[in-house]
Amino acid sequence: MTTQHDHHAGHGDTEYTQEFWDARYGSADRIWSGRPNTQLVTHAAELPPGEALDVGSGEGADAIWLASHGWRVTAVDVSAVALDRAARAAAAVGEQVAARIRWEQRDMLTWDPGPARFDLVSAQFMHLPRPAQDMMHARLAAAVRPGGTLLIVGHLHDEQHAHIAPRFRPAEDIVADLDPADWRVIVATAIERPGTSPDGEPTTLSDSVLRAVRRS
Repeated sequence: MTTQHDHHAGHGDTEYTQEFWDARYGSADRIWSGRPNTQLVTHAAELPPGEALDVGSGEGADAIWLASHGWRVTAVDVSAVALDRAARAAAAVGEQVAARIRWEQRDMLTWDPGPARFDLVSAQFMHLPRPAQDMMHARLAAAVRPGGTLLIVGHLHDEQHAHIAPRFRPAEDIVADLDPADWRVIVATAIERPGTSPDGEPTTLSDSVLRAVRRS
């Protein structure tokens, strides 16, 4: 497992269901590392805190990091087991952090967060079947306020993620769906980072990173 909470377990349509993810999270005391995703920290650290949407929040590491840095966070995930675990992790950090996070059970196959609600929308390693993925990205982009940031991170092809990388759209493909009159693209590229292979050996992982700002 990498230091990220990249959702790469399972195969087929079942992995998009609450039942699958409840069982997955219920199979161990912890599935992911407990550390926030590298690209979130890299790209959000310089942003002024506001209202954030953490999509596919898992065990809560990203939401807790954002709340610890002053953000008010809506953290959504399909798994009730993950959300309960995340809420307990936030409470363990402290009341001030926990109070800044609202945990919501949502199915990203269909959920619409609503227009212009957030200063940051972050989706880290969310893989959905096409065209559901395209529609999710459109809904997430619409949820960004003028002046706000859209951050979408996925896997590119590497040894560890060869079986799921094709499900992730490269950043330049997602950019093509953003109207340049409405968006200023900051980053749309592949970024390498150190990781760990399935057999525990150090390796290099490639993330597809899109960071764009909605024009005011």
